[in-house]
This record gives sequence, structure tokens and C-alpha cells, in this order.
Amino acid sequence: MTTAPMPVEDTDDLFIPLPCGTRLAARMWRARGAEPGTGPGAAVPAILEFIPYRKRDNTLPRDEAMHPWMAAQGYACLRVDLRGAGDSEGLLDDEYSPQELADAVAVIEWIAAQDWCTGAVGMMGKSWGGFNCLQTAALAPPALKAVVSVCATVDRFADDIHFKGGCLLGSNFSWGSLMLSYQSRPPDPLLRPDWRDDWLARMQAMPHFAALWAGHQTRDAYWRHGSVCEDYGAIKAAVMIVGGWADGYMNAPAHLVENLKGPVAAIVGPWVHQYPHQAVPAPQVDFLGEMKRWWDHWLKGIDTGADALPRYRVWMQDSCPPDACAAAIPGRWLAEDLPSPRVREQRLTLGADGLLGGLGTPERVLNTPQTLGAQTGEYFPMGLDAEMPGDQRDDDARATCFDLPCPDGLALMGAARLTATLVCDGARSQIVARLCDVAPDGASRRIAHGYLNLTGHLAPGQPLTVALTLDQMAHRLAPGHRLRLALSTTDWPFVWPQPENARLRLTAGTLVVPVHDDSAPGCSFDAAPPVAPSRLEQLQPARQRRRLNTDLITGLQSLVVSHDSGRLKNPEHGWETESRMDAWWDILPDDPLSAKAGADWEQRVARGDWQVCTRVSARMTGSLTHLHLRATLTAFETAGNGQQIKLLERHFSTDVPRDHV
Repeated sequence: MTTAPMPVEDTDDLFIPLPCGTRLAARMWRARGAEPGTGPGAAVPAILEFIPYRKRDNTLPRDEAMHPWMAAQGYACLRVDLRGAGDSEGLLDDEYSPQELADAVAVIEWIAAQDWCTGAVGMMGKSWGGFNCLQTAALAPPALKAVVSVCATVDRFADDIHFKGGCLLGSNFSWGSLMLSYQSRPPDPLLRPDWRDDWLARMQAMPHFAALWAGHQTRDAYWRHGSVCEDYGAIKAAVMIVGGWADGYMNAPAHLVENLKGPVAAIVGPWVHQYPHQAVPAPQVDFLGEMKRWWDHWLKGIDTGADALPRYRVWMQDSCPPDACAAAIPGRWLAEDLPSPRVREQRLTLGADGLLGGLGTPERVLNTPQTLGAQTGEYFPMGLDAEMPGDQRDDDARATCFDLPCPDGLALMGAARLTATLVCDGARSQIVARLCDVAPDGASRRIAHGYLNLTGHLAPGQPLTVALTLDQMAHRLAPGHRLRLALSTTDWPFVWPQPENARLRLTAGTLVVPVHDDSAPGCSFDAAPPVAPSRLEQLQPARQRRRLNTDLITGLQSLVVSHDSGRLKNPEHGWETESRMDAWWDILPDDPLSAKAGADWEQRVARGDWQVCTRVSARMTGSLTHLHLRATLTAFETAGNGQQIKLLERHFSTDVPRDHV
């Protein structure tokens, strides 16, 4: 049933009280005509997005491209800043903390009790918001009927930005440095007269996020908290889960489809870490229309067919040249279920001849240069800034590779599994597996990858058989291409190196690949409508740079990344923001202890002749026994006379024992 859009009322200064007395800042878009007393059906269902990324500035363009449109379909859409973030009161202690999830439940209960709400609530979000809506659903608040989760995980240790396969990711440092900087920004004085006291209290209380996360090197209770895979049965709400093949969070859709007993529908496109109506690579889809169908069915009780959707709709990617800035990926949409009757497992031995499915024992030594991995890309690419995986051929040349010729092509859907027998000459190592599509000209495009930390399992000189599951994929190799398994002990800076330069001897191995018969029915989506341009004024242009430098004398390799958001102004109330970052990753080819990472951040907010500036300078190095994390946070205020006053300087210094990494 199609209905005409309703006029929308926008309230940008709403504060939601929590039981403890803390107030959370919210912005609400609500269809007019839904006010109490306007007749039958006046109340509407509500949709909550609950994240720390500052509704007043950081996510404002994205919010205004989604929530008003959905509100006009007959909903109340609330974008709420977490406790201690944006304009909300209180302190943010960690990501997905028990306090955060308790707050989410309290906010849902508050929304459901309002006279403009029918009592039915949905929750949605991307990344942080995609995580916490799944985690909140596992707490089963009665009013929460459905969720839409984008770019999320079901396992916070095995499949998140901190660790993967037990290996410490370089993004743990970069993400922690970013959060230190993001959380240093103040509330807006127009909304919070107590902004200065609150701002200073936040900066004095915030943890050193990167050090906190690096200190939990096994899947302990810290990571099990919030990992919904611990009890899939706890989720009662209907779940739509969305992922992207170019993102680090491509596995949750398959896991949820395979394990949830209640209503679930998954979509996996070729996308980076963005909502799929705006994401690259193309094709984009009408994600707002997909959400409306989901919400109308589960929150309004309208039969939209959402309960009969294919459970697993995926973009089967076709062979194409590797491109870290790919604007589009060829392929087609498939409608599947899991496990798929169209997938069979093919076992391929790692042969002495370098072939997948070859003969003899491989007897290869894995001891790759520390500089291998420059084309791996970011954990969650955000756009067309060379953050996606590039051509893997140079890294392949330094790795141990096994190829499978595909004269007739080959379609794969699912997760490949590697079993390998290894003998190490040390006690600390890790193994990296990349599955690549190799064209006749040698260009190598990564299809999937996986990591496994071997530390704690190795005995020098003793054979160890390990199992490594790679990421989910849906990929069709063109006739004449080769499927390649590339093995290494390094992948810098995606993975932080182990402290010892150990050698792994591969004595046997088998790769199991999920071969798809390519006969699944196709499906389609409506095209994404054009996104209206942001109304923020761009006072200074944004800039991005990404450079890879090599010192030809020492061999030192440096990846240098710079980001400048430019200066943005909200024309309605004059709030100006600017964000700058310079980060670098240095390493020598033969020395894992030479690994160094640095990030310098600057945040500016202003209105008129008043301005606040914060700077974060963070560094990470490693020794044989410890990871060394250092950071400095400084904050300044500039008053009407132009004088800059330093209000705070805080130093963080943590030496984290290398128990497993």
C-alpha cells in the first residue's frame, strides 16, 4: 500500500531523561498529524538510531538524508547521542558497555510510553549503531519489534576492528586514536549552558581506548559481552542485516541467516562501510524503500511481504581489474538461502607443484617481509580514497602461492576453509591467507582473506595442524582466470606483526572452497533515488591523500594518510566544524620490532569569534615483551579577543604486555 508522504515536524533540542537523571540529547523527526488528540491512528511507531557521532554536526548530512524521509512515511524517527557524546550528559566509558545497552533499553521504554508513539519501536544503525541495535535486541526490551543493522558483527573479538583470528589489527590503534579525538569535542553551548564543565569532565575521564582494547588479547568476558553469537536465541525482534564485500563486516549476514530462528533477511552488496543507497562501489539500491517495507510490516502490521523475502540476497561479483578506488563492480543479484543447495564443497590439496589440487607435499617456508600488505587496504573503507584492496600481485610475489586454473570459470559463495600443518622454529607467529582472482595478465584481485594467531599453540620444531576460516564471499572468476591462495606471515599495516621473525614450514595443507553452481534465481532492487545535497556550507574544501613511500637505502616503508574535512558551517545556527588527521605506518622489511604507528588529530568547533580546538597526538610501538602506547590530548578555547587559552593537557602512557600478540 502506497501512501502520500506526510509533513514532518523537526525537533532538534529534545532531551530524553534516563532513570538515573542523566539526559540524552535527541533530534526527532515526526509526521505532523500524529499529535495526540488528532483522531484515530494519530500515534505512530518510532525508529531509534543511537550512536556517539554527534547529531549536531558529524552525522547531520546523513541523518537529514534518511530520517525525515522515513518520518514522512508515518513514523517518529529519533537520532539520539550516546551518554557522554555530542550534546548528551554523562560520560562515555567504552563502546557497547553495559551502561550503553542499559541506556538503549531505557530510551526504548521512554519512547514507547509517549502518547505520540503506538508502543512499537524499531532500532537501526550502521557500524556502532549496527552493533548496538543487535546487542539491544538480544536484551529483548518488549517494545523493540524489529531492527535494521548495517555493517556489524556478531562476534566482537573474532570479527571486529580490534582483533581478527586472534591477530591484533592495526586499526585498533587508529580507531582508538580517532575515538580519543572525536570524544574531545564539546557540546554545543546553545543547547548546553553547562557545556564547559561537561566538556572538561569528559576529557578528564575518557579512557585511552586503543590501550584498553589491546589489553584483552583473548576472547575473554570483555569481548563475549555484546557478542550476540553467544546466544542467538536471545534475539526475538525481526532482523534485517546488511553488509558489503568491500567492508570489513561482510560475515554477520551469513551468520545471522544461519543461526537466527526468527524473521531475518540479509543483503550483501559490493559496498564499502556506508549505507547502501549512498555506498560505492555501485550498484546502489533503494535502501530507504527496503527499510520502509521492513518497518511497515513489523511495526505497523501491514502485509508488505517482508516476512517472505529471500533470506540471503547477495551481489555475485564478476572478475574485474583490481582497483582501490573502484566506483562500480560488475555482477548480478542472487536470491539464496543458507545453507544453499546450490553450493558444494571442493577439496583442493596444496601441492608440491604449487597447484591447488596438486600432487605431493608442499614443503614451503613462510617467512615473508614485514612490508608485505601495502595493498590490503583499510578495515572499513569509506569511499573512493584508495582504501579498498589494490592489485595484490606484488604481495603475491613475496608470498607462498598455490593456483587453480579455471579454464571454464568458477563461481564461489560462502567461506573457504584452510587446514595446514606447520612447523615453526619459534614460539610466536601468525598466518595470513588471501584468496585472489588472477587475470591472464597477472593482475590479482583479492576475493577474501583470513588470519590466525598461532602464539600460544606453537612448540618450536613440533608440527601443528591448524584450521583457518576465511571471510564470506560471492565471486565468479572469468574463464581463463586462476584462483590463487596466497600465504604469508605478515600483512602490514592491516595486522600488527608478531615480535619474533619466526619461520613457518608448511608440510601439508588443504583448501576447501564453496563452489556455487551459478543457478540461483536472480533478484532486483529499485534504484537508489538521488541524495539531496547537504545544506551545510563548505567554507573550505575537503582534502584526502594516501601515499606509500620506500627509503631505497634502508628499505623503510611508510604509508602516510592525510584527511581534512574542510570547514563546514550550519547556516541555521552558525555552528562550524573542522577535522584534520595525519597518520603514518612505518616498518623495515626484516625487523618486526621496527613497526611504528602515529596519528595526529585536530578538531575545531566555532561560532562567530568563539572557537574551541583539541589536538590528539598518538603513537604505538612494540618491544619483545610489550606494546607501547602513548598519547597526548590538549584543549584550547579562543575568546572574542582572539587569545587562545590552553584549558587542558592530558598524557596517556600504557605498556601492554604481549601475552598473545
